[in-house]
Amino acid sequence: MTHSKSADGPVAGSLPILRHVDRFLEFSSSVLAAGSSVWIFVIMGVVCADILMRSVFNMPLQGVPEIVAYSVPSYVFLAVASTIRSGRFLRADFIFDPVTVRYPHAGMVLDGLFNLAGAWVFYEIARGMWPKLAGAWNTAEYFGTAGVFTAPVWPFLAVILVGACAAALQFSLMTVAALVRLWRARGLELQPGSLLGVAAFLAVLVGGGFLVIEADLTPVEIGFAAIAGMLLLVLVGVHIATGLIILSFLGIWAVRGNPDIAARSLVLAASGSINSYSFGVIPLFILMGLFVDVANVGRDAFAIAARLARRLKGGLGVATVFANAVFAAITGSSIASAAVFTRVATPQMMQHGYSTRFSVGVVAGSSVLGMLIPPSLLLIVYGLIAEVSVGKLFMAAVLPGLLLSVAFAVMIVGMARYAPGFVFSSGIAHESKPSGLDEEVSMADFTSKMLPILILVAVVLGGIYTGFFTPTESGAVGAAGGLAIALLKRTLDWDKFRRILVEAAQISASVLILIVAANLYSRLLTLTSIPQSMAEWIVAAQLGLFGFLAIYLLIVILLGMFLDSVSIMLILLPLMLPVVTLLGGDLIWFGVVTTVAVEIGLLTPPFGLSVYVVKGTLPPGMATLNDVFAGTLPFAAMMLLVTIVLMAFPWISLALV
Repeated sequence: MTHSKSADGPVAGSLPILRHVDRFLEFSSSVLAAGSSVWIFVIMGVVCADILMRSVFNMPLQGVPEIVAYSVPSYVFLAVASTIRSGRFLRADFIFDPVTVRYPHAGMVLDGLFNLAGAWVFYEIARGMWPKLAGAWNTAEYFGTAGVFTAPVWPFLAVILVGACAAALQFSLMTVAALVRLWRARGLELQPGSLLGVAAFLAVLVGGGFLVIEADLTPVEIGFAAIAGMLLLVLVGVHIATGLIILSFLGIWAVRGNPDIAARSLVLAASGSINSYSFGVIPLFILMGLFVDVANVGRDAFAIAARLARRLKGGLGVATVFANAVFAAITGSSIASAAVFTRVATPQMMQHGYSTRFSVGVVAGSSVLGMLIPPSLLLIVYGLIAEVSVGKLFMAAVLPGLLLSVAFAVMIVGMARYAPGFVFSSGIAHESKPSGLDEEVSMADFTSKMLPILILVAVVLGGIYTGFFTPTESGAVGAAGGLAIALLKRTLDWDKFRRILVEAAQISASVLILIVAANLYSRLLTLTSIPQSMAEWIVAAQLGLFGFLAIYLLIVILLGMFLDSVSIMLILLPLMLPVVTLLGGDLIWFGVVTTVAVEIGLLTPPFGLSVYVVKGTLPPGMATLNDVFAGTLPFAAMMLLVTIVLMAFPWISLALV
């Protein structure tokens, strides 16, 4: 999985009109992203102020939940154009990139078509948003409670409209840039076979779409055809949100026989699917993770863990697992963990005489703890999709997170003892140790490096578990606490602060736009009754809950080889949740099992996002991609074993709920 490519500056710059358009879009998207980032930061402050006024003065601020709810889609769409330009608009490139390299003409044609599809999606959102905005203006529509707090709706809709227009223009520029590249590449040797392949691919898509719309198919058949087409689009390189939206749009059109109904469903998904106080938790926890990351928490946690485990054979591997667990309890991001500990732990381990493949493998392997140990972005996304308590999901993930951490540590110690050739470069641990690693951990050192983080974890998670904070409030408190820690450690300057705010807006937009797309996809599934039909088929087949789980685990692992974790959840959960409920499974337990299962994909080829993050963060020549995949293999196997244990013993997940 990589991200979408931004417009090709040198190509666009070769034509005066494109150069001017590109500069305008660069400036406007930066301004919109800045507005989005400031908006998120202000929301953090408003929520914290509401908590303070409620707790200290028993005077909660009126309208805060409503303001947060209406703000979410607005600041998401403000940041979309910048998200596209920065390359954070997710796409699966494992097919697209090799095609582009081997068949450049075909790659350019596909790139242009995929960007054109993105332009159409956001144009359609903008076109449908205009009458909705006009209606809100003419009727003076407001939200809130009369006599207590009210605010007009139209400014929030206007922001969505502006953001959608900017995104459509950005994708349009990228489409033109791809055509310019194709025109400039006319001197390359033409490969007719590649263009015929593109033509065949388009014929299949267009012909299949026409057949689905015009043929007399049942709603269930239409739904399955749309799902198959969507998976095809995503796998060949269409941006994931674009693929979900286009095929869901066509599916709704085919089922209801009216494109206007599909268009209205798309606008409702864009403006209403994330218009909820609960969705405010995502950008706030992302912001918290970024602040804590810049405070060098990962480096400090590893330094403490390395000293504590210095006498244990394989101790630095265990220290990496422990430090990842601590870091995960704050950032909730596997990718951030992989990037941080590649820089922090890998050089120390290799200096100790650990093998290259083990050093990079333990970093990539233990990074998956970031999406399981709460607070976890994946658990939040699952909770919002399944409509279950995020706080209960966090509590349910504590013991599985500890189980997986201990399993990793035991495995490392076992490999160091019984397979030293895999762990150490010369079969034994290196005797010379870097300066400072043998020092005892003093109370002052522990207090300065770890106590603020542990306090922040206790406040954020304790507030949720005790019911004092909602998840959104805990995210705001956590973000404010992360900011305070970064300031106290003097690791945050103005440039880093500005970068963090913009990055939080871009990451939030990339995740929440996927949820918008998934909402439209869920509407299609509801119309076709596919989830109910699947549940009835599985019950009739007498597979039982564990038979279903075996099939589900296989599907998740296969999809994990090609798609990112959030996308897998968004595609599968609307189909699978009704089945789990019908078979008597607990949705909280199923959320933990799903989270561990989808994270296996971070370590498996050909996708293995954590593997690629580690490889990209390493200095050139330090390790090959095969080294990293080989190093992560034991960790992927252990994750599979833990997943099976969690499936077989649901009480591990439900003991604290």
